[in-house]
Amino acid sequence: MEKKVRIGVIGCGGIANGKHMPAEKRNPASEMVAFCDIIEERAVKAREEYGTPDSAVYTDYRELLKDKSIDAVLVLTPNCAHCEITVAALNAGKHVLCEKPMAMNYAEAKKMLDARDKSGKVLTIGYQNRFRPDALYMKARADEDMFGDIYYAEAIAIRRRAVPTWGVFIDQEKQGGGPLIDIGTHALDLTLFMMNNYEPAYCVGKTFHKLNKQKNTGNAWGDWDTEKFTAEDSAFGFVVMKNGAVIYLKSSWALNMADPREAITTICGDKGGADMINGLRLNTVLGGKQVIITPDLGGASVAFFDGAAGGAPEDLESACFTNAILGKGKLYVTADQAAVVTHILEGIYESDKTGKPYYFD
Repeated sequence: MEKKVRIGVIGCGGIANGKHMPAEKRNPASEMVAFCDIIEERAVKAREEYGTPDSAVYTDYRELLKDKSIDAVLVLTPNCAHCEITVAALNAGKHVLCEKPMAMNYAEAKKMLDARDKSGKVLTIGYQNRFRPDALYMKARADEDMFGDIYYAEAIAIRRRAVPTWGVFIDQEKQGGGPLIDIGTHALDLTLFMMNNYEPAYCVGKTFHKLNKQKNTGNAWGDWDTEKFTAEDSAFGFVVMKNGAVIYLKSSWALNMADPREAITTICGDKGGADMINGLRLNTVLGGKQVIITPDLGGASVAFFDGAAGGAPEDLESACFTNAILGKGKLYVTADQAAVVTHILEGIYESDKTGKPYYFD
């Protein structure tokens, strides 16, 4: 019988239950053998629903990492713990899939990269939106040079009134920010990936705390606690890349905009462009006429993610991680790419604080 990747789950909250543990359960190449959460009941519940008969429960991740039979861990904690736990796991000889964003800042991301390089283990970050059918198709066309030199892009993560009211999402100290670091990170990751451009020169940014102290908000998940909502409610950035290309990044949890759109990108090159505004649309000029192409994205998922139990992005993400560990494929999301995303987000926040452009060199 083919070896399965033995996985330990660190953090058994919302993202673990909503995304990762169901995907790992469907992945024929993995099995979850340990569960850790500071709230023991969560770890026990996770073991009952997703674990093997002999799977273990921990409340301290350090104890989990002592188990030499564990091959890999999923780091699914608040942002403030991503770096500490990931570095410890890599140093303990474990492969790591860490949820997005990679870290609170670039210094932390660099520590994670250094630990990866020292350990020789696999490190990837949970940017599952890359595995969506529209993103896979757009990326394939970009790699074929359909769009040419991409010099303008928009990274869009706008919610009208959808502030997460559970966990520590709205806690600036534990998360490092609000919508910019939470959902803006997905849109920026998609955009950089489509552009295949990871060399920012400088950025300017602005964050707002305009709505987070309001009540009777009409929020999708009920009114937020105004005392606990210390992160921004919206944030915007303008990034100039070293080759002269520009990216406009806009993100919000609460913004009086009637047409919200989340985790999408628009790219414009000298041969054509693409957007995800109303489904995937590709635009170019054909026979001297402007044309818009709307691909039918139904059917099977792409062949190079062998082993995925289903076509959902989280299934492809899980399969890609275990394939990389087993030597059957390459990572689709590299930690080096994710570190650039984190650096740009930090630059936008720093620009807001100083009122000046943030330079990356």
